[in-house]
Amino acid sequence: MRLAKLEERENFRNIWVMAEWSSGRIQPVTLELVGAARPLADARRSEVWTVVLGTGIADRQLNELIACGSDIVLVVDDPAFTNFVDETEARVLCALIEKHRPESVLCGATTRGRALIPRVAVQTNTGLTADCTQLAIDPENGNLLQTRPAFGGNLMATIYCANFRPQMATVRPRVMSARPPDASRRGRVIRGTLPTVSAAACKRVLEVFHSSEPGVNLADARFIVAGGRGVKGKEGFNLLRRFATMVGGAVGASRATVDAGWIPYAHQVGQTGQTVQSQVYLACGISGQIQHLVGMQSCDCIIAIDKNPDTSMMKLADITVVGDLFEVLPELIRQVSIT
Repeated sequence: MRLAKLEERENFRNIWVMAEWSSGRIQPVTLELVGAARPLADARRSEVWTVVLGTGIADRQLNELIACGSDIVLVVDDPAFTNFVDETEARVLCALIEKHRPESVLCGATTRGRALIPRVAVQTNTGLTADCTQLAIDPENGNLLQTRPAFGGNLMATIYCANFRPQMATVRPRVMSARPPDASRRGRVIRGTLPTVSAAACKRVLEVFHSSEPGVNLADARFIVAGGRGVKGKEGFNLLRRFATMVGGAVGASRATVDAGWIPYAHQVGQTGQTVQSQVYLACGISGQIQHLVGMQSCDCIIAIDKNPDTSMMKLADITVVGDLFEVLPELIRQVSIT
């Protein structure tokens, strides 16, 4: 694709969301991205387009995208998308971008998104900002302001692509919030066909299997009990597991505890772990490095237990308990047992 020079920017319009299609359904991160794209498109007086590449896509799923904020749903339903092949999807998306010329393209910073969108950025000769935690429009020039952790998560950097289009960004799941569906919204579904440029692929999927640690489901947990250095070791997490089981929650952890070998990586919350958006996040002995905060700061209610009242986590929390977690948690367990 030819570079989109500064003087050609007016030829690019609309905010695109690349939908994540897997396991026969549109994944929740897509609705989160549509929710994030809606105010961006409104600021640019343009439309939100959601691109869906999949097979056997139901009309109700496409209508849900419109109800949650999409104006146009551009769908290519083809058996070629039965399994995810980044090479194939990149070629199709590049062809669609060449034809429709979006101003910005948003994609989930998931395993699939991280494999797909860098290919698209290279092939369309534009830039890409990964793992964004905030998006906004510069009112002076219309650039997409893309904020993400930088320098190991020690500061937040805002990046923009001034000279080329489309602008591209990936956003981690559960950082943005989906809009409540509005059944009265009206939009259009445009059905495309598989471009011929996608025919040649140098690889194919032979088998798909899923492997994960049993019992770890931070993504869907409504209550997360997370531990940091303050748990003092593997044994300390046993106390957290006991309380999490009582409240129907999951156990999370800081990177430091995972690096120390106290708990498996599947429990890690933060920039290099999972991003969560639970109703309650109970942080036990977590100081609150920025790398951890970016992964859980969107939780509805944050409760922190720590001996030090001046940590970043204690300042962020909605409710703070200054004390020894090995005294506080057993009392919480006792109180829950009584009720």
